[in-house]
Amino acid sequence: MAPLSPQAREHTDSWFKGAGLGMFIHFDHASQQGLEASWPIVGSVEGLEFNETVLVDDYHRSAATFDPAQWDPEELAAQAAAAGMGYAVFTTRHHSGWSAWPSKASDRTIASSPYGRRGGDLVREFVDAFRAAGVRVGLYYSLSDWGHRQYPAFTDAMRPYLHADYPRPSAGDWAAYRQYLKDQLTELLTWYGPIDLLWFDGEWERSREEWDSAGLEAHIRTLAPNVVINDRLIGSGDYRTPEQFIPPQPLDEPWECSMTMCDTWSHVPSDTNYKSLHEIVRTLAEVTAKGGNLLLNVGPRADGSLAPEQAALLRGLADWMDRNGEAVTGVEPGLEPWQYYGPSTAAGHNVYLFALAEPVEAVTVRNINVRRVKGVRQLGSETELPFSYRTAMEDRYLDDPEGELTIDVSTLEDAGVIRVFVLELT
Repeated sequence: MAPLSPQAREHTDSWFKGAGLGMFIHFDHASQQGLEASWPIVGSVEGLEFNETVLVDDYHRSAATFDPAQWDPEELAAQAAAAGMGYAVFTTRHHSGWSAWPSKASDRTIASSPYGRRGGDLVREFVDAFRAAGVRVGLYYSLSDWGHRQYPAFTDAMRPYLHADYPRPSAGDWAAYRQYLKDQLTELLTWYGPIDLLWFDGEWERSREEWDSAGLEAHIRTLAPNVVINDRLIGSGDYRTPEQFIPPQPLDEPWECSMTMCDTWSHVPSDTNYKSLHEIVRTLAEVTAKGGNLLLNVGPRADGSLAPEQAALLRGLADWMDRNGEAVTGVEPGLEPWQYYGPSTAAGHNVYLFALAEPVEAVTVRNINVRRVKGVRQLGSETELPFSYRTAMEDRYLDDPEGELTIDVSTLEDAGVIRVFVLELT
């Protein structure tokens, strides 16, 4: 695993660490066709078997007709803020190479679409709306561009997609391509005000030296000294990015789990395999209990609106976060797994216990300083819950004995979605 930036802690401690929850947005012209972003060009690959295989020209044809009449970034920002999402990341350019802003460094941009010709700029609209809603803004940017002739461009004849055999450009073409990356990043970091986070992707096709990761990071830091950068700028960056899975053990470095609501990142109408609200909340609990953030993805439909299933999950998450958000935001990992059989977080004098399974009669916490517990309640309620404790005979006369705490929850009704208990300590 490539090392992170030496300044990683400095960059992430300012706001990223403890953010808890963010929104990922995958949206580009191919959403009009109901296609996953970029991957249909190269066909089905391991882990993405649900992708259609689409001719390169057919994939790109919707760029000329892109016109999302129901795209409403203000509403999306309001939904993110209501769900307690502290930051959001928007796909400015995916691997296919289409830029969602009128980049002067490329002729494959939103400017060539009906929406763009009327002044539409998805990046500006995203940044302005989310910033106004108090949500920090992040920009996704793929280092790979499968449509750029100096990359070289991916063609139908190059299938099946094999990472190891991807063709290399000439030295001159590669120098020009790296300048293209630098020019686009300059636009993104100077046209839209302060950017909080850069989310790189598409790094696997080249080495750290080929990308000139150190040079790119130095350029970025000159333009945006405090921007948080993920680890996919190989050998640089500030935090780790496990995708679609939760690490079995907490990581020693700042990290974020990006995850879809269904199987696809962009909106694919045939993908109806949505996670339940319980599954999403459970994932959020497990991620934050291990010290990470959850970056939960949405994929707007062809017209820019969210599918009813995605909108409903956001509403449900907002309701849950309204009651329980203090257990997710601004917290650190709580108890050890052997102390409490479930995720837990902590902040100040509070310890938060996520009840993944509906407790029937009691919740137990082991090896805790029992005399420091001054109260227990369920988040969203001011009603104190009865509790008792026991310690070893030889410890009961100590000032700070450790023992087993038992919380009586026998009178609580089924919460429907995961409930959280807070231990208030002295």
